[in-house]
Amino acid sequence: MQRSFLDYLVITLKGIAMGAADVVPGVSGGTIAFISGIYEELITSINNISLETLQIVRKEGFKKAWQHINGNFLAALFLGIAISVLSLAKLLEWLLEHHPILLWSFFFGLVVASIFFVGKQISKWSIGVIIAFIIGAALAYYITTIPPSHASGGYLYLFFAGALAICAMILPGISGAFILVLLGAYGTVLAAVNNRDLITLAIVGLGAVFGLLSFSRLLKYLFTNYKNSTLALLTGFILGSLNKIWPWKEIMEIEKFGDKTITIDRSISPFYFDGDPKLMWAIILAFIGFLTIFLLEKLATVKE
Repeated sequence: MQRSFLDYLVITLKGIAMGAADVVPGVSGGTIAFISGIYEELITSINNISLETLQIVRKEGFKKAWQHINGNFLAALFLGIAISVLSLAKLLEWLLEHHPILLWSFFFGLVVASIFFVGKQISKWSIGVIIAFIIGAALAYYITTIPPSHASGGYLYLFFAGALAICAMILPGISGAFILVLLGAYGTVLAAVNNRDLITLAIVGLGAVFGLLSFSRLLKYLFTNYKNSTLALLTGFILGSLNKIWPWKEIMEIEKFGDKTITIDRSISPFYFDGDPKLMWAIILAFIGFLTIFLLEKLATVKE
């Protein structure tokens, strides 16, 4: 595929949006990839990274291997993700602490719109497709109700946490950052990003590469052979994840483990929220998030 510099700049901007989503526990960068029209190309490109690539390097050279894995696309996208994670981590951490309702409201509107967008990609509904949708929704909802862990573990633990998180990050609706929260590694990873702890980031990164290369093959197979059922499963994932990003929460329990604080909460009505629910601003930001998805879809359609 021949692309101009502007095309790659747009891909980098999509990567920035994916990175921003992945930093927030509850929102998936995979959702952003899907609605911006690059999801299947991303999965296919990652899937092309294999032992065959090494053979192409040996026989035909690096340039041919780079073309085989769609290297320019991956480089532009992951550059955007890296820029976003490194530059927005502190801002999003501050917003989560000081303006959680407003931040969650924006993402809630974004994810609600994503349900409609991903769901309309399903060309034919059947009993099997409906069952896949229900399973996806139930599984994602169950994940959002699991109490977070406080164990950050050692390097091996962080390696597998990175592997699991990256699998979630490329699934629309399942947040990789939230998986890190469940595993008790989110604070460790976020601190490593903010403090430029290269060793910790390298361990998590290696785990992410391992998980990404393994999981992309499964997704590629499912899209090739069971596209409608896979889309239904992903739509269900997005629907079920809404419980996690509902803006109004009631804190059930706060636990401290050294310098770490784990909050266990549940979703409640804004009218029963203890404090200012900021309802008007929440609705406005949710609407902006909702419209953002349709803007991204429009841009993706124009590019096609």
